[in-house]
Amino acid sequence: MRSSWYKSVSSVFGLRPRIRGLLFFIVGAVALVTILAPLTSNSYDSSTSSTLVPNIYSNYRRIKEQAAVDYLDLRSLSLGASLKEFPLCGKERESYVPCYNITGNLLAGLQEGEELDRHCEFEREKERCVVRPPRDYKIPLRWPLGRDIIWSGNVKITKDQFLSSGTVTTRLMLLEENQITFHSEDGLVFDGVKDYARQIAEMIGLGSDTEFAQAGVRTVLDIGCGFGSFGAHLVSLKLMPICIAEYEATGSQVQLALERGLPAMIGNFFSKQLPYPALSFDMVHCAQCGTTWDIKDAMLLLEVDRVLKPGGYFVLTSPTNKAQGNLPDTKKTSISTRVNELSKKICWSLTAQQDETFLWQKTADSNCYSSRSEASIPICKDGDSVPYYHPLVPCISGTTSKRWIPIQNRSAVAATTLAVLEIHGNFNISGLKPEEFSEDIQIWKSALKNYWSLLTPLIFSDHPKRPGDEDPLPPFNMIRNVMDMNARFGNLNSALLEEGKSAWVMNVVPVNARNSLPIILDRGFAGVLHDWCEPFPTYPRTYDMLHANELLTHLSPERCSLMDLFLEMDRILRPEGWVVLSDKLGVIEMARALAARVRWEARVIDLQDGSDQRLLVCQKPFLKK
Repeated sequence: MRSSWYKSVSSVFGLRPRIRGLLFFIVGAVALVTILAPLTSNSYDSSTSSTLVPNIYSNYRRIKEQAAVDYLDLRSLSLGASLKEFPLCGKERESYVPCYNITGNLLAGLQEGEELDRHCEFEREKERCVVRPPRDYKIPLRWPLGRDIIWSGNVKITKDQFLSSGTVTTRLMLLEENQITFHSEDGLVFDGVKDYARQIAEMIGLGSDTEFAQAGVRTVLDIGCGFGSFGAHLVSLKLMPICIAEYEATGSQVQLALERGLPAMIGNFFSKQLPYPALSFDMVHCAQCGTTWDIKDAMLLLEVDRVLKPGGYFVLTSPTNKAQGNLPDTKKTSISTRVNELSKKICWSLTAQQDETFLWQKTADSNCYSSRSEASIPICKDGDSVPYYHPLVPCISGTTSKRWIPIQNRSAVAATTLAVLEIHGNFNISGLKPEEFSEDIQIWKSALKNYWSLLTPLIFSDHPKRPGDEDPLPPFNMIRNVMDMNARFGNLNSALLEEGKSAWVMNVVPVNARNSLPIILDRGFAGVLHDWCEPFPTYPRTYDMLHANELLTHLSPERCSLMDLFLEMDRILRPEGWVVLSDKLGVIEMARALAARVRWEARVIDLQDGSDQRLLVCQKPFLKK
């Protein structure tokens, strides 16, 4: 079988059959030597591959590089059964989220909220298949239009659910049969989201919500974000909101927020700690989020305290809609009163109250805990550990952390400079050297330009390119939701911001990697701890681009299946979305074969820097029914 490269070269140069065969044999032999070169070993945190800044790949389809690609194709074909495509899943798995099986959890005896939690240990091995989009699925509109207009067929929520949700009709309008428009003026509360945000700012003592960053509020954990109106407004203020909400089979808040291009993931406070370190967020917000904070001996409230930075704020707005408005006023008052009583035991102060919104501030003085008159809630001895779905704890966390710095003492500018990072003590908690961090920033500035030049369908075209031809660069807003699966210090995120790309990044730190998540969160970015031997807590088709640098090399084959990882990546990737993998040549070769099994179009890119590092750039097709 002749490759497309062989046909292209033959047609251009008109070589005779024997000469063509000899040329193909010689080039194939060169490619074989290149591919089978000895692989160098490195540790998980090795910076060997990052010491060389690659060039911009404007002429990526040179003969030398394409020969390597064609050899990989030929070798993959020789594997036979390994190239067999995974079957397509049935309709019942269109919105499948692994590890969330409420019925199965109840049958297993879980209760008191644990049945709503994530339980991968109960996940039974099922048929490996590719999750297809719904019949009415359409490619989301580009940002920022996609923030305010989504396709109703892309989310598992019906028109009747929208229309029957009380005051939702005041902020949503069905323009057509297949579109949902969100009014930017309206939000979670009847006065409108802008008025609501201004009210919170005034309760803090600010003149306007545009001053949030000046007061140290940059990252907000939004619990039960509804339709994402409050988060969308915070994004317009250049803040970083992260929505968490429990798993929902229909009408999902997380799915809706991600469809709008807003940061979100499945999570709750029922029985386990969130996969964030202590002192992670400047504000925790709960407006009609449905959480009863005074149960389980206040452990839910202690989890809020754990993730809240010193001097940070907890905002609680009581229910106001008709569905919950029939509760007696005494009940509403008792909930806020109970929270206020508990807050005094954990060194919070009730700063302000307006209407049904309460605002507490966490102490900025760590000595407060030792001087409490009533120390019924003890201090944890957890240091700076990053929990991964540990059970809730009945103690106060983070008081001895080196990152105990009040948010009011921090610059309003994102902590991207070495000076600010040193003030936050990040080097102490991660063993990071200043020169290593500075070098990493420069590497990812260059790498982003390289990646961006590859994000175009022309890379998969069989039309031969002439030397010197340049590809048109893709539009700056072609991707919105980005996941960095091995984020290290979050410098890909930083490069995207510096280049003015209209994207946000979910910076994922693997559980067996160096603990760099505090650095990422202290820089004002979104980030989370995750074990890639397990599915990620999100709905299908929620990310536009997945990036992984040297992740595949370090996933233990005894614990993890690369086949399952690629199926999971395909599940959370939107149709026509992108995957960029950077790794050793041997690993990229395996990844290239797996990409074919999940039906991705893929090309291997030679960095041409003398190393055995390669890029695998893939695009997921739109599998229509």
